[in-house]
Amino acid sequence: MSGVTDPGLRERKKARTRAELQRHALRLFRDRGWAATTVDDIAAAADVSRSTFFRYFPTKEDVVLLDDVDPVFEAAFRAIPAGRPLLDALRTCLRDGFASLDEEKRALEEVRMDLARSIPQIAAALRERDTWGVENTARMVAEAVGRPPDDPDVVLFAGVVTGARLAAHTLVHRDAGRGYIETLDAVLGRLGAGIPLADAPIVTSS
Repeated sequence: MSGVTDPGLRERKKARTRAELQRHALRLFRDRGWAATTVDDIAAAADVSRSTFFRYFPTKEDVVLLDDVDPVFEAAFRAIPAGRPLLDALRTCLRDGFASLDEEKRALEEVRMDLARSIPQIAAALRERDTWGVENTARMVAEAVGRPPDDPDVVLFAGVVTGARLAAHTLVHRDAGRGYIETLDAVLGRLGAGIPLADAPIVTSS
């Protein structure tokens, strides 16, 4: 029937526009820096109006908060065959999901992660939205192991993984030569042998 717009097509076009705006924004943040890049700069680079930018992102911070990579990891996680150990499955989906991105997307995701570490208002928004938090991880893990998301073991495992992500961010922040994904993979690998220092004796006292 003529004159009827396919809602699915409309949503895909919106998603493409959001992704393009973020791509141009992250390029500018990388090349000019966060503070020196304005919304007008991003709109001009994407060849859209300022009002179009605000139609998709309420603030400059929101263009960084858009996360279309974690869904790739979740899809890779769900594709792993039954029987794989949970921690190994998480490391596999992390590596495979990141490897599935093109070279520029991988590089810009590292830029996005760096901004999430270094810009306080972005870090605060991520904590508030639980983007990297226990609840989101618990939901994915619970589905994989067939337990409810409030199962104490599911919540504990999700908390450990969330802590690993925060540890990876801290290590990368201290060493600009590190890549986030490789660092997170290494941190998760260390957890395979148990929680580091859990049985270490205290050698000093206050």
